[in-house]
This record gives sequence, structure tokens and C-alpha cells, in this order.
Amino acid sequence: MSDIEGPTLRRRRLGVELKRCREAAHLTQQDVSRHFEWHSAKVTRIETARVAVTPRDVRDLLTLYRVEDEEYREALVELARSSRERSWWTDYKDIMRPGNFVGMEAAATSMRCWEPIIVPGLLQTEAYMRALISTGRSADPPQRIDRRISLRLTRQSRLRGEHPLELAVIVDESAVRRVIGGEDVMNAQLEHLIEIAKLPNVSLQILPFSAGEHSFLGGAVTLLEYRDTTHLDVVYLEGIAGDYYEEQPTEVARYRQEFERLSTRALDHRTTIKMIESLFDA
Repeated sequence: MSDIEGPTLRRRRLGVELKRCREAAHLTQQDVSRHFEWHSAKVTRIETARVAVTPRDVRDLLTLYRVEDEEYREALVELARSSRERSWWTDYKDIMRPGNFVGMEAAATSMRCWEPIIVPGLLQTEAYMRALISTGRSADPPQRIDRRISLRLTRQSRLRGEHPLELAVIVDESAVRRVIGGEDVMNAQLEHLIEIAKLPNVSLQILPFSAGEHSFLGGAVTLLEYRDTTHLDVVYLEGIAGDYYEEQPTEVARYRQEFERLSTRALDHRTTIKMIESLFDA
């Protein structure tokens, strides 16, 4: 068990294993719910990692599924126990979007991000994010805005440290041309992009207007990847109407191919930096 994967990924790993055991026992989710007199959606929530499952429930499920391998049983029970541990982001749950993207991001080994409108959160300066959040959530009290900024700044720590996140970002040209927070704030943001692009684990590319139409025109897309559990890779689509997570391996693979295709159409690292530098004189 990895020390950096966190309870969110452990919960997802456990859900996959429990689903596999249930299917091997030729039981439906409804069969299991009726057996334990659970709410009809509880098994679904367990298998999709929407809720934490107790070690007792795991033992009972494995008994129902006739799993007799004691070492395997104890490994899943331990997963259940560790998946209920408190994480650093727990204190921010009241301001987090549904689905716990932060927990999945914290456990990812690599991340690919397409952003068509603004600089991605992991690359934002504090002044830039304050301008964005204050405008988008103008009704929020100052303390709540400060907490949102604190959460985003804490997330940025994944880019440095013992196990840094491998981050590949493609941003639309409009994201670096749109002035957020005024000229001084935007210039500082552009300088920050140049500096952070020097990190060995960060790749930054700009997709120029001349690239024309492409498959990601619909909005921001993030692909989260996990080195030792690639079957848990997930695509996150953020939208005003709500967020969506795509976890089917075939669909995740399709999005990965689209990222690679988009990367070949974007400016390379050197040309990207030159474009950003040119904006200081624009």
C-alpha cells in the first residue's frame, strides 16, 4: 500500500475488488442489498467509492461472496480501515465540489490538463486566484474566499516534494491573453508560468488560435493517472451544470489519445515560453 495514495484511492481500489468478488459469486447488487437488508443503493455506493465501508461490512461481504483466502480477506479489510482515515482536505469538505476531485488529485502520480479559458488552478498565483474566486463567488464572505485560496495553494504543493505530481498542461491561447485581476496581477501570473514551467515534472503548452477546431472545445478536461493502479485512471470534466467522472477504461484510453493528439498541435515548450514572454510587450 502506497503512503501517498491516500484514502480516496484506497476506497476506489476496495470498491473494484469487492465488485469483482461479487460478480465472481454471480450475485447482483440487488441480491446483496436484500441479503443484508440494506438500502438498494448502498452496494452501488460502496463499489463506486461514493461511501466509506466499514471493516465489518467488508468481512460480511466477503463471507457472502465465499472468499476464503484469509490473506486476501485481511488485505481488503485493511484497505477498508485505511480508507476511513482522516485526510488533510477533510477540513475543506464544506467548500469542495462533489466527487472529491481533490482526494483523487492528491493520490495521482500524473495528471494531464486541458484548460480553454483560464490558467489551471495548480499554476495560479495567489493574486490571480483571488481575483477569479472573488468575482465568481462575490456573495461569499472574505473568510470563505480565504479558505478556497488556502485549499488551492495547498493543492499546489503536489508539484514539489518527495513524490511530485507529473503535470502536463495544455492551455488555450485565450487563457494567457485574458487579463485577470488587472495588468500587474496578470504580468505576475505570466512570470509565474515561465518559472513553474522550469520544473522537471511540469510540461506547459499553449494551443494557438490557429490550431482551429478540436475535440476538447466543450470545456476543461483533466486526466488523472495512477502508476500502480492504471485501471483506476479517471477523466474529470468540470462544467457549470455539474461535474462528471469517466472511469470506463475504454473511454479513459480515448481521452488519453485525444490529449496526445492535442499535444502534437500545441506549441512546444520553447515556443510556448516565447509566446508568454511576448505578451509582456503586447
